[in-house]
Amino acid sequence: MSAITVRTIEEKYADMIRQRENEDGSELSILNLGPTHPATHGIFQNVLLMDGERILDAEQTVGYIHRAFEKIAENRPFYQINVLTDRMNYCSSPINNMGWWMTVEKLLSIEVPQRAQYLRVIMMELARIADHLICNSILAVDSGAFTGFLYVMQYREKIYEIYEELCGARLTTNMGRIGGLERDLSDTGFRKLRAFMKEFPVVFKEFEALVSRNRIFIDRCINVGGISAEKAISFGFTGPNLRAAGVDYDVRIANPYSSYQDFEFDVPVGKTGDTYDRYCVRNAEIWQSYRIIEQALAKLPDGPIHADVPDYYLPPKEQVYTSMEALIYHFKIVMGEIPVPKGEVYHAVEGGNGELGFYLISDGSRVPFRLHFRRPCFIYYQAFTEMIKGGLLSDAILIMSSLNVIAGELDA
Repeated sequence: MSAITVRTIEEKYADMIRQRENEDGSELSILNLGPTHPATHGIFQNVLLMDGERILDAEQTVGYIHRAFEKIAENRPFYQINVLTDRMNYCSSPINNMGWWMTVEKLLSIEVPQRAQYLRVIMMELARIADHLICNSILAVDSGAFTGFLYVMQYREKIYEIYEELCGARLTTNMGRIGGLERDLSDTGFRKLRAFMKEFPVVFKEFEALVSRNRIFIDRCINVGGISAEKAISFGFTGPNLRAAGVDYDVRIANPYSSYQDFEFDVPVGKTGDTYDRYCVRNAEIWQSYRIIEQALAKLPDGPIHADVPDYYLPPKEQVYTSMEALIYHFKIVMGEIPVPKGEVYHAVEGGNGELGFYLISDGSRVPFRLHFRRPCFIYYQAFTEMIKGGLLSDAILIMSSLNVIAGELDA
């Protein structure tokens, strides 16, 4: 996709600009916001038609970091696709990882053990907390409040330390395996998780006290970038941005997966769909994620952490070094020598930004015949132009921030 140039916009609006000059002598201006402006939170471009500080119209373009993940995936064995998924929404990578494994497990009709399902839920809800912390604390930064961001980022780091205990990685986690998890959470991991659960509520309440009723923050966010429920649905919104508009759709309740039906939690909704509602919904979802993790920890069952599927689950390394059969399985899985049965499936999870779906067609070979990622950022970013029209330039920054547009997910 070729970038939109300022000259293209000037040509598009030439008549409007000339008409304004002829009417009262005032001038309209063109502002190129991005693709490398720090306030855009990623590599994407918006070219704005401005009347002073007010936005009259906008043109947007994406594709600056498009990496053709879907086509790369169609040339990779199923096992090697997971590392692509966590580079989409890298603020909540485990949710991407688990969503992909569940899609493959659905195609293979694999039943994942209960302990692995509960541990997956814990990791996904930790990821949701981390994702929403980033979104809301950066929203505060964009309105001029820096303290809260520094404070809660310490607890994002504590979440990353828990990830490390399970998979050895922090940001791009490559977490899980077909049929379950690679390893159980260690004693150190459980200790860090319980410490986080003890300390986090106090810290997050202080963040809310600092930001939520701050007069400057409220004035900057209320009635800014609002969208109705009808329009949000027509644009394909899901996740917190849809719920902020008053629609209580959540994939975890509409189509439960990984034992979410075992947990009690509420679905926070807003009313106006404005920037402040999106902030409040994400804060409320953090408390609900915390509530789910509490229940999962309390009810965590004993048992295996992966299904008995040797054709698809890598054997333990100590067995690979001592058993010929394990070595053969390891080689065949890593090299993608085991085909996946023919089939067509779609599986969705509730990602940090909404419905994250995987549409997979297998023709019975070593690699997918077709794979499509439904990235929520790519769906709802199309509404950004309409949401900022008539607003101020400073409003556009806050609206983008509250939508939580992640460039990696937008451009995958």
